[in-house]
Amino acid sequence: MTTSDSQAKIQLYQENPSELKAWIKAQALELGFSDCVIAKPDAQVELARLQAYLDRGYHGDMKFLEENLEKRANPALLVPNTKSIICVRMDYLVETPEPRIVPFAPNSAIIARYARGRDYHKTLRGRLKILATKIREKVGEFDSRPFADSAPIFEKSLAENAGMGWTGKHTLLIHKKSGSFFVLGELFTSLDLPFDEATSKHCGSCTACIDICPTQAIVEPYVLDARRCIAYLTIEYKGIIPEDLRRGIGNRVFGCDDCQLICPWNSFAQTTSVTDFHPRHGLDQVSLLDLWKWDEATFLASTEGSPMRRTGYQSFMRNIAIGLGNAPYHNDILEALKNAREQHDDIVRVHIDWAIQEQLFKAA
Repeated sequence: MTTSDSQAKIQLYQENPSELKAWIKAQALELGFSDCVIAKPDAQVELARLQAYLDRGYHGDMKFLEENLEKRANPALLVPNTKSIICVRMDYLVETPEPRIVPFAPNSAIIARYARGRDYHKTLRGRLKILATKIREKVGEFDSRPFADSAPIFEKSLAENAGMGWTGKHTLLIHKKSGSFFVLGELFTSLDLPFDEATSKHCGSCTACIDICPTQAIVEPYVLDARRCIAYLTIEYKGIIPEDLRRGIGNRVFGCDDCQLICPWNSFAQTTSVTDFHPRHGLDQVSLLDLWKWDEATFLASTEGSPMRRTGYQSFMRNIAIGLGNAPYHNDILEALKNAREQHDDIVRVHIDWAIQEQLFKAA
């Protein structure tokens, strides 16, 4: 296609941008996305809120949140010539879950549902690239760049301001007809597309997510102290987990879904049509002791192409040690902890020693 042909195509669809917008949304749904909205590339309103969050230290060791604040607020600084952002979401539930009841399979290892299959970053970016190709075939050349939780972007705010849902008191995005079990992605574009409008909020007086949090990480409605959040502690944080939080972690070894499982809006949660989210290596029904037997080579092989790689082997073993300490007493657990102590680094050993004491306390 010549440059003039491409320009003619773009001009043709710019004369009816609403029609192009509807066509793009239809293409997104065909690609397996659950929803698609068009956002204005402006998140200035979030800057003050983020700065207050950072000032309180609630981000813990996630120092990347302190960087590139200007680019977060103005997406055109991240990708020049950005005029509209195509925001998509993808449901990831394989089956509709029941709210977690304690005690719940205490010898099982609980892995957050989004992380049991293929890495969603790859799935989303791959399909966003296909969407960009489809649009290019339709209108000609334009600038675009796909993202999926991979750059300094206020992605939740952009999606919310374009009507993808509202931020719940647990700080996750909620869709009225689909709950919150979904992941987000964005396609920055140089296309002039009509923006979608924000929707209303529907949490009301409900505090179920705040009340259920095992470590009381939701310190007030819409404010999460990551330093107490099980998802942060078991994924992002690499150090020694504070002792007063270990019992609350229970048998959750990678992430936590409790605040979502209790949310009334997730009675409407949709199951996914995307096979990438189906569990691999039996990670939806694996025991703590089975995972404790993994060496680093097994960990790397079993988490290839998985978001679980992010935590790293030693931190993963740290998490499992906590789970074993929280499990009901069993001599097999006690022996497994003792026998593996010297195989791990100093940080893991701290948690092994704690787990041994917890098991001995229960035995007594």
